[in-house]
Amino acid sequence: MEAVITVVALLFLLFVVLGAYATVKVVGAAKRGVDRTISQARRTVEDTTLRAKTLAQPGPLGELAQLRLKLRTSMRATQDALHAGVAEDQSLKESLGLFERLSVHGHELDDELKRLETEPDRGALASRLPGLRERTERITQSADSLRWAARDRARRFADDDLDALSAQIDVEAGALRHWTTEPKPAASWPEAPASEASASDGQTWPESPASQVAEEPTRSAITPPGRRPTYPWQKKPRPESTT
Repeated sequence: MEAVITVVALLFLLFVVLGAYATVKVVGAAKRGVDRTISQARRTVEDTTLRAKTLAQPGPLGELAQLRLKLRTSMRATQDALHAGVAEDQSLKESLGLFERLSVHGHELDDELKRLETEPDRGALASRLPGLRERTERITQSADSLRWAARDRARRFADDDLDALSAQIDVEAGALRHWTTEPKPAASWPEAPASEASASDGQTWPESPASQVAEEPTRSAITPPGRRPTYPWQKKPRPESTT
């Protein structure tokens, strides 16, 4: 009885632990989903604000917003391309590591550009724009290079697979079109019944009308002459001896 109670207690404890673990996993997944949704919404709002600033604020402030928008767009596109490609091509892990190092510089530049948006000294801001523009160009060029290299690699693999598939399809199509008409087997004559077989076990042929005519007794084609009739004007034959 004590053993049964112990087993039931252990099973109950196991179910409680599994339930707690499943609850934690579900809550964590839900939290990550909510955080991801909030981050995407925040990025969308920030990008929309930056686009509006590039149009509404000419001068240094508008150029700062344009640089931030260019930097964020390039880095986000490269990140999405590498994360999507590494799931199918493990060799992109090294590229992803390089991008993470590049992202550090990108975040630093984005934070600096964001702080400069509130800079009241427009002259100092204008003097710093060439350096900021150069840094943005270098980072975006590196990110674009990684992104296009990953895309070219994926497209190359897709082209190679398509070439191999096309070659296999061409071979199969050629095999399907290469049909041959096999000659039909000649019709064999039926074997003669065992009762009508000859002594040499040869095949007997059915008798034809010609053979039947040949086997009939030969008949004379001309009727033998009969006794000829005599007429009164014919002379009687003279006897061979006269006295």
